[in-house]
Amino acid sequence: MTLDVWLLLSAAIVIAAIASVRVAHRTGLPSLLVFLGIGLILGEGGFGIPFDNPQLAQQIGLTALAVILAEGGLTTSWSHVRRSVPLALIMATVGVTVSIVVVALAVQVLLGIDQTTALILGAVLASTDAAAVFSVLRRLPLPPRLAGVLEAESGFNDAPTVIAVMLLSGAGRSSASPGTFLLETSVELIIGAAVGLAVGPAGAYALRRVALPASGLYPLAVLSLTFVSYGGAVLLHGSGFLAVYLTALILGNSRLPHRAATRGFAEGAAWLAQIGLFVMLGLLASPTEMPSSIVPGLIAGTVLVLLARPLSVMVSSLLSWALRMGRVSWREQAFLSWAGLRGAIPIVLATIPWASNVEGSKEIFNEVFVIVIVFTLLQGPTLPFVARLLGVAAPGEAHDLEVEAAPLEELKADLLQVKVFPGSRLHGVEIFELRLPAGAQVTLIVRDGKSFVPTGNTRIRVEDQILLVTTASCRDQVERRLRAVSRSGKLAGWYGERGLE
Repeated sequence: MTLDVWLLLSAAIVIAAIASVRVAHRTGLPSLLVFLGIGLILGEGGFGIPFDNPQLAQQIGLTALAVILAEGGLTTSWSHVRRSVPLALIMATVGVTVSIVVVALAVQVLLGIDQTTALILGAVLASTDAAAVFSVLRRLPLPPRLAGVLEAESGFNDAPTVIAVMLLSGAGRSSASPGTFLLETSVELIIGAAVGLAVGPAGAYALRRVALPASGLYPLAVLSLTFVSYGGAVLLHGSGFLAVYLTALILGNSRLPHRAATRGFAEGAAWLAQIGLFVMLGLLASPTEMPSSIVPGLIAGTVLVLLARPLSVMVSSLLSWALRMGRVSWREQAFLSWAGLRGAIPIVLATIPWASNVEGSKEIFNEVFVIVIVFTLLQGPTLPFVARLLGVAAPGEAHDLEVEAAPLEELKADLLQVKVFPGSRLHGVEIFELRLPAGAQVTLIVRDGKSFVPTGNTRIRVEDQILLVTTASCRDQVERRLRAVSRSGKLAGWYGERGLE
């Protein structure tokens, strides 16, 4: 196919995926299932588009994961998750270890597979999926501490599981001792954390002091900094995923210029990464090979959900209590166990041993694919019911208000920003003299780096940044009036100036 045809097909897939998000949102399902379905329809079992390259899938998948983690860090409120971080870190390290060991021991006995393959399967399934957790749990009315644990855990546990899968996939040919395995994992995590904690503050400091000529450059700079962190950590043989998440978390909670635009850009990039990632994984799967993986997949998934995950949560909670980091009730433990959603990340991790030609790796990929589909269908829609059943739901809990986007759209209103440049006749005009329509109001002025709420008698000055809220219906009228005053002053209407250009 020509490039034009590929562009048309890609655009059509993205549009179809965007439309499907609405359906997934109403049903409570993570959107990944719909995206995977699109990939399966386009693949060898449907339209027959060929794709059988685990090496390429691994590289694309890990890159998409970095984008998703960056968005997760940029949109996570530190004040919201701060109290939950100690328990989340324990679950992302000790809990992951417990989950790997329990799954490996169980499937080795139940499925009769060798130790290395069992450990790889356990490591692949140990990580909860950030995209799935964010898409489902951010709509649930949960107490801040409980929601914070799940969000922070899904951001932190990708790093140790990726390291574990990579080391185990290499250990299939030359076995490594448990001590060496733990040492290498610890060193990579420490290096990744150090890089993230260095790049994040340095990037925030630089962005606050470098005046870029266009607001659209700030989102690009922020996302680029997260990948600087990722690449730097990888070059130093550290965890790029931990580095990118920490960098994004720091930047997302710093007072940077154009934060709203940065969040919107990051969310759009993450959605595009998710769509491309999940459709690609659907293309990579072979429906004809799936039937033989259903029973092993269901066995491994049942062990994961009903045994490994609850044990990992219980051990992590006991350790948190022993270290005086807080007590986790049995109801919260039960919900944390059921809410450990697996999404595309385990499928991406399953491409690592496949790309390394580890024996039995194709079967692992197929089994993980079955597990993700079946148990996401089982767990995702039932989370609200389980939360109410366990008494951990918090219907009255306030949610963060994202004023920059959704609420204004719901109110059919717009937020306008006006900068007063030298030579503008807005200089010296008092707010009431603007004579804005009844549906518009000046709400804030930023002057000399300080913001304040103006009164009707506040006089506008050169270099002021003015924020106005206006109803959508009179936005054009507001813009025309502001252009007219900027050119002809407060008496613009008397001079016949209507700001039509």
